[in-house]
Amino acid sequence: MAKKKKAKKSGNTICLNKRARHEYHIDEKIEAGLMLVGWEVKSLRDGRAQLTDSYVTFKDGEAWLVNATMTPLKQASTHFVTEPRRPRKLLLHSRQISNLAFAVEAKGFACIALALYWKDEHVKCEIALVRGKQQHDKRATEKEKDWNRQKQRVLSTR
Repeated sequence: MAKKKKAKKSGNTICLNKRARHEYHIDEKIEAGLMLVGWEVKSLRDGRAQLTDSYVTFKDGEAWLVNATMTPLKQASTHFVTEPRRPRKLLLHSRQISNLAFAVEAKGFACIALALYWKDEHVKCEIALVRGKQQHDKRATEKEKDWNRQKQRVLSTR
């Protein structure tokens, strides 16, 4: 018997950080390019990326994506020493980097990655300035989601 092929994902999204929307208030979103090596691009085409604990740091006027996991393919990375959680450079304008670094240092925001996606043939990373939610904020968000879901059910049955 032949092996079944994986169903390809429709759309341009590679991976999402769903936990970020639950844990943080999102204030500002920015699209950034990502510097990758060949095996990382191949693993992204296969959908082997994870952003759950990733964040953005600023060092020497550059932005770096830290703790983003890209699992290498066995057949594509046989002769490379792969490091799945290495820091990856984000491609931003210097003014954007300085504005983000100022907001993180002075205003008390955090900068995290929300999504990885394809834009034409380039990989883009959506990063955001965020503030942490407290427990009562998380509960209020859950109640609002439940209420909207019930409202949709009632409206759809009519």
